[in-house]
Amino acid sequence: MTNDSTTSRNAWDELPIRDELRGQSPYGAPQLDVPVRLNTNENPYPLPEALVERIAERVREAARDLNRYPDRDAVELRTELARYLTRTAGHEVTAAHVWAANGSNEVLQQLLQTFGGPRRTAIGFEPSYSMHALISRGTGTGWISGPRNDDFTIDVDAARTAIAEHRPEVVFITSPNNPTGTAVEADTVLALYDAAQAAGPSIVVVDEAYGEFSHQPSLLPLIEGRRNLVLSRTMSKAFGAAGLRLGYLAADPAVVDAVQLVRLPYHLSSITQATALAALEHTDTLLGYVAQLKSERDRLVAELRATGYEVTASDANFVQFGRFDDSHAVWRRILDKGVLVRDNGVPGWLRVTAGTPEENDAFLDAVRELKKEHDA
Repeated sequence: MTNDSTTSRNAWDELPIRDELRGQSPYGAPQLDVPVRLNTNENPYPLPEALVERIAERVREAARDLNRYPDRDAVELRTELARYLTRTAGHEVTAAHVWAANGSNEVLQQLLQTFGGPRRTAIGFEPSYSMHALISRGTGTGWISGPRNDDFTIDVDAARTAIAEHRPEVVFITSPNNPTGTAVEADTVLALYDAAQAAGPSIVVVDEAYGEFSHQPSLLPLIEGRRNLVLSRTMSKAFGAAGLRLGYLAADPAVVDAVQLVRLPYHLSSITQATALAALEHTDTLLGYVAQLKSERDRLVAELRATGYEVTASDANFVQFGRFDDSHAVWRRILDKGVLVRDNGVPGWLRVTAGTPEENDAFLDAVRELKKEHDA
């Protein structure tokens, strides 16, 4: 079944699908063959050749033992992820604080399998990462859409009221937020954490998938002394390893122990672990690409505003811009100029990923031309 197949979706009516999944659509962005693709927040820089060679070496070593199951606890990988977080996020953690899975989506799924489920609820503040709601429904967890302000920041007072009213078992806070790019202040996280513990207690998940691109420091230090606070990360963005599918969390060791109740046996393959370990050996080089992308992100913000577009302040590797009477029509016109951006369904807004300087130039040329056509 393809995501666009109405015929197949209609056929679902004949299947005994759970009620909360009926009428939903699978997650996915358009995959179109165009010269410039800036719609899925990928890192545009291929892995450096030295890292490719190191991956080949590590995979070759792992391949010799593929007749055996992988390390089910991924101890070496978790140790290196802990060292990376300690070095870059300003707070010391150990392997006991870290858990890894196949992409941050599996991390989120395991958290919801452990702390959500039937007769339990999760809350997120939308617009935000749509997989929070999708995975919640997929695990039988009820979903509550919490409020945001007009500038896409979290309305703290309204959020605390919603938490007190609904008493969710899981609270999602996304910083930087996707698709808006807005970061969340530490004081906001602490206010919502305290509200969730008073109402729950609840697990509070800070989704930092784009944390390395932020102007602000990581929220990782907040886990100290807060057993129910979890930080989620990914290697897809900053490490330029979207094809690897490696996500991880940092939390109190009790949370790490708890999610292992629902993990599938030997869920991380030997090849995945070997590849991730190779990437971590090249952290400095890969973070150099992050610095370039942050500069390009800031250039996009400045150029879009100078051209006359409204832009949401961004701490991610993408920029939300608008406002449009018909955002999908504008998306199509940009696509007609050979550039694919993302129509996330936020009324009046589109989202563009920061690409290479050449890709960003092509995008800026396209939107400048549209602006001239509009103003003519």
